[in-house]
Amino acid sequence: MADVRPDEITAILRRQLAGFEKEIDVYDVGTVLQVGDGIARVYGLSQVMASELVEFPNDVFGMVLNLEEDNVGCMLFGDDTKIKEGDTVRRTKRVVSMPVGEAMLGRVINPLGQPLDGRGVIKTDVISPLERKALGVIQRQPVKQPLQTGIKAVDGMIPIGRGQRELIIGDRQTGKTAIALDAIINQKYTHTDKAKTEGIRPVYCIYVAIGQKASTVAQVVTKLEEEGAMEYTTVVAANASDPAPLQYLAPYAGATLGEFFRDSGRDALVVYDDLSKQAAAYRQVSLLLRRPPGREAYPGDVFYLHSRLLERASKLSEAEGGGSLTALPIIETQASDVSAYIPTNVISITDGQIYLLPNLFNAGIRPAIDVGISVSRVGGNAQVKGMKKVAGRLRLDLAQYRELEAFSKFGSDLDKATQQQLRRGARLIELLKQGQYVPMAVEKQIIIIYLGTNGKLDDVAVSEIQRFEKELFEMMDVKYKDLLDALALKGELTKEIQDKVDSITKDFLATFKPAAAAVGK
Repeated sequence: MADVRPDEITAILRRQLAGFEKEIDVYDVGTVLQVGDGIARVYGLSQVMASELVEFPNDVFGMVLNLEEDNVGCMLFGDDTKIKEGDTVRRTKRVVSMPVGEAMLGRVINPLGQPLDGRGVIKTDVISPLERKALGVIQRQPVKQPLQTGIKAVDGMIPIGRGQRELIIGDRQTGKTAIALDAIINQKYTHTDKAKTEGIRPVYCIYVAIGQKASTVAQVVTKLEEEGAMEYTTVVAANASDPAPLQYLAPYAGATLGEFFRDSGRDALVVYDDLSKQAAAYRQVSLLLRRPPGREAYPGDVFYLHSRLLERASKLSEAEGGGSLTALPIIETQASDVSAYIPTNVISITDGQIYLLPNLFNAGIRPAIDVGISVSRVGGNAQVKGMKKVAGRLRLDLAQYRELEAFSKFGSDLDKATQQQLRRGARLIELLKQGQYVPMAVEKQIIIIYLGTNGKLDDVAVSEIQRFEKELFEMMDVKYKDLLDALALKGELTKEIQDKVDSITKDFLATFKPAAAAVGK
């Protein structure tokens, strides 16, 4: 992944300002008082706007952050060694913006819209400001259409709707990015002709990588290309080697691009990976600008930093076109501490959270979702009827299993009902395990969760559950494709479909031969 040179940043900003009328007066010109560490203080720009793009000598641009009584503080997008005290600074009279459009799909860009993939200039006609006020309640409607992630545990227990903000939170190396990437890969189905016949609208995706190694971002892009997901995805990258101002702006760039699709009546999904690093970049800029501690600096202002970003996610009313922007922010915790400042901030801003635990991940339960603390505040409103029906008791069964499992470790004799609950719970845990990059269609999820919660798998050994699921769906894909298609189209487990699934499962169980190692388990 190529790093952005200062001259490339200048080139994109120059293109954005092409043809811009500048009526220079005394209020539009200032003088550099102090410069260093990517920050400049300027005297004389008394009419300048917050977040305005300003032009320094030697083709260096900056963004105004601090509006103080006798000077303005700017963060620089270029090389600060090219600027010296006494240099002239000019206003551009426009806030920091980026180009948006269809041409962004399939590309890797920086937060200013500059391509990083070496595939030439991106030609777009529309330029939108990076910061924008979130739309009000009147322009919105309730979130009620599902955004399928293809992950059984998420779609079953923590459903995400189009227009929702669902936080993915956990320690490092617990599979946070994996869930977000699976959600992106699963949107490939929404771009097929079959989805069109089912009335499912396509979802356009934006993956924002903040403060990650360039090699990690390159791996993500490669995987998305392998899965055919880059056709409808844009990657916005502000790598660890990039200046703090770009890392700070990256999520807003993702939201701006997502709003382009939303405002044109389409559905978009944006992943912010991760906002902990954006907060650190913002803190760096704040400290360099000498913002006083409290409301205007880290940690106080980080709430506003993230709230004004996440409030831009919404489901628009039909009068506004009915488009949606769904946000999946990612937050990294330290030692599973969800009560720390930034985690609690973002939990309070979002509509639910998927909480990942290191001990579950290390025990081989992946995705390592803690059912107890994970929640979706949109809930069943954003589930298809069939999933709502079969997954209703799934969370309760798992919670009871966790409680009984802890109790059974004392070694006391258990009655038959308790033993049965433990047997069922162990199979449900196994059933919800899922490999990375293998999202499952919602109709298959409904069937396997129905079989698990209704005791149809109680006689299958725990170690055989994964193989049973794989072989059952391989058989159904060949022999009962029409049944799967009917369930996908209706989205409801009717009595007729349920009876047919029972019959198919009974016949399959009669022929399913457990591996020798699993006998007796």
